[in-house]
Amino acid sequence: MPKLPVSLASRLSAALLPPSRRTLSYATSSAGGVPLFSRSLPTQSLLKRRRFDKESTRPVTPPLKPAIPDVVVTHLGPSNDWYPQYDRLMPCPSDNTIPRVEHLVSLNGGNVVDFICRSLNLPPLYVVDLIHFGAVYYALVCPNPPPTATPQQFHVFKEVTDPTVLKKRSSIKGKTLREAQKTFRVTDPNQFLEAGTYLRVHVHPKRFPRCYEVDWKSRVIEIADSYVVLDKPAGISVGGTTDNIEECCATFASRALGFEAPLITTHQIDNCSEGCVVFSRTKEFCSFFHRLIREQQVKKLYLALASAPVPTGVISHFMRPAVLAPKLVSDENEEGWHLCQLEVLECKEVPWPSANIREKHGVEDTGWPLQEYAYECKVNLLTGKTHQIRAQFAAIGAPLVGDAMYMPAAAAEMAKPGINPFGRCRRQHGGSLANDETIEAWIAAHGKEPKLGIGLKASHISWGDGKFSYEAGVSWWRQ
Repeated sequence: MPKLPVSLASRLSAALLPPSRRTLSYATSSAGGVPLFSRSLPTQSLLKRRRFDKESTRPVTPPLKPAIPDVVVTHLGPSNDWYPQYDRLMPCPSDNTIPRVEHLVSLNGGNVVDFICRSLNLPPLYVVDLIHFGAVYYALVCPNPPPTATPQQFHVFKEVTDPTVLKKRSSIKGKTLREAQKTFRVTDPNQFLEAGTYLRVHVHPKRFPRCYEVDWKSRVIEIADSYVVLDKPAGISVGGTTDNIEECCATFASRALGFEAPLITTHQIDNCSEGCVVFSRTKEFCSFFHRLIREQQVKKLYLALASAPVPTGVISHFMRPAVLAPKLVSDENEEGWHLCQLEVLECKEVPWPSANIREKHGVEDTGWPLQEYAYECKVNLLTGKTHQIRAQFAAIGAPLVGDAMYMPAAAAEMAKPGINPFGRCRRQHGGSLANDETIEAWIAAHGKEPKLGIGLKASHISWGDGKFSYEAGVSWWRQ
């Protein structure tokens, strides 16, 4: 084997580097540049599936902190002093730590937990927790590195994906390169890694402490043989995130109801939204409900608490096809953008929520001027795009109360109309103002995703021509 780069344990922290800076990481022995993964750590006793107490919904595992011997990890990025002291993922912290994603390639076969422990200098129990949370992914072959990768990282990628190397791997015979590069969750801490296997480790998964505060049984609207309807609390994901499938509504509602099989997600609403969500208890109902959604036979009504009056009728925009938030919208058809439509059925003037109510429900202070009144709108969602109501209401100058992402942008556009390259002011300039610089400036005018609640509730869901109809509880701003 040719000599590898000097440091094969790059540890890049998102605190110092942008998210696009992804890295391939390795561990090396103190003897030199040859990787050392032959010695196993005494972790097999820890790799049994963990038991859970259904009452506390907290993992029950005997405390143990084995050492990580005989491995020296060198750093290209910040030192380990930048990271917290790792112990366990539980108990859940009240605040999220800075994201940290590590990209690894195994040069020799071995146990997945052993390999991650040695590569990243993490305790075995912490790694087992990460696997349980769904925060570890693997691919048979390393995916293509991003354009921002270093020459060293490109060199390592070419080395482990060389055709002469891949031909010797029986696990990828009959697969195309793209198929072999597809990532899957690691679900078993006992999984054996073949030499050349790629890993992505979300060392700091996004946490949802609200899960442990909710009386889940009180949030259940309906329990049927094939489905459950839940009044989702704000501040929790419906079915989990990329790095956390443990702290979500599906998992905690399943435990609260004593179900052996976990509930299946059928549709989504934003983490910061509350209200009606339908979970499936069977694969058959899940397929049935997905078909109803595709055929637009599921009716969803929302209550949106806007900061300004909104006209009744259909509101149309076009949304930029981007994965990451914020979602940018335009009232003119941009090439490749997706049509977004909603219908405002009514708009009522209601008192602006008091400071005590906002604090009680974790609604953030976005810097929006205090008003005497807010405006409760009943909305029929005609298309189902992510952040659609939030982005469309902000685009017409009526952002939702407490929306820490879109309210700052709406305020910035009011103060400086030209900052939005897709706004109404561009007509005054005779054409589009959009370019890379103006788009980046407009994105920067937005804030961060709210931690808990905003003025948005999925108040009603029905299907079967109204035969199956469900209403959520009272909105937080009316309590």
